[in-house]
Amino acid sequence: MTTSPSARDEASDPLDSLILHATDNGVSWITLNRPDAMNAVTWDQRERLISLLGEASGDPAVRAVVITATGKGFCAGADLRTAPAPATGERVAGDVARTIRQGAQRLISAVLDCEKPVIAAVNGTAAGIGAHLAFACDLVIAAEPARFIEVFVRRGLVPDGGGAYLLARLVGPQRAKELMFFGDSVSAADAERLGLVNRVVPADELEKTAREWAERLAAGPTRALALTKQLVNASLDSDRATAFAAEANAQEINMTTADANEGVASFVERRAPSYRGR
Repeated sequence: MTTSPSARDEASDPLDSLILHATDNGVSWITLNRPDAMNAVTWDQRERLISLLGEASGDPAVRAVVITATGKGFCAGADLRTAPAPATGERVAGDVARTIRQGAQRLISAVLDCEKPVIAAVNGTAAGIGAHLAFACDLVIAAEPARFIEVFVRRGLVPDGGGAYLLARLVGPQRAKELMFFGDSVSAADAERLGLVNRVVPADELEKTAREWAERLAAGPTRALALTKQLVNASLDSDRATAFAAEANAQEINMTTADANEGVASFVERRAPSYRGR
């Protein structure tokens, strides 16, 4: 995956060089840039990702987000070598759970809670939390060489970063268990067949396809997309009455937006709508 010159120009300190960022045509491009480490995420990088996703939610100039990476790997998981030592110098009961809540789970929540649609453009191997980072995105485009690996079982670990939550909802509990129990590498084509990936494209078409999708979303009714994302994400944890009430409330909120009025007016006037994200 390549990165636009504008994204490279923004790098001004060591952390900025590891997370490239640029906004172009309403799209926030977030690029992991540790190709020598297969883009394993450090603690500082994780915090930067969370911050950028939060900024995207509140920035009216951003109307879609793409998360991608440089090199042959999308994200090889968390870089455990950079984890801070316990304050006491030794691990005590509660340290691990606290680390997971404040770390991997916050990152996945930042993707799920982002008020703009988020696309994962997966250029290569996505393992562990790297796979979950992709699966948390609203849409996933994968290059043909991409692989997805639930690597935790290979290390004798329990999946973190919301993996069991995400996979069970994406592919059902039995498929989720198969992926997590065996930890086998899943090709991009198989991931598409299972429903983990929306589209598989040749490697040299990944950025082009991600840009086309993201700019199409950026030209859409931003608040309606945000409310739709919230409805779909919440529906899997709701009963029918709660889901229907949320739908009615979302419609009420959305009808106060300029884009909703523009959408109705353009239909009546038989012309293409011009949405402004407001």
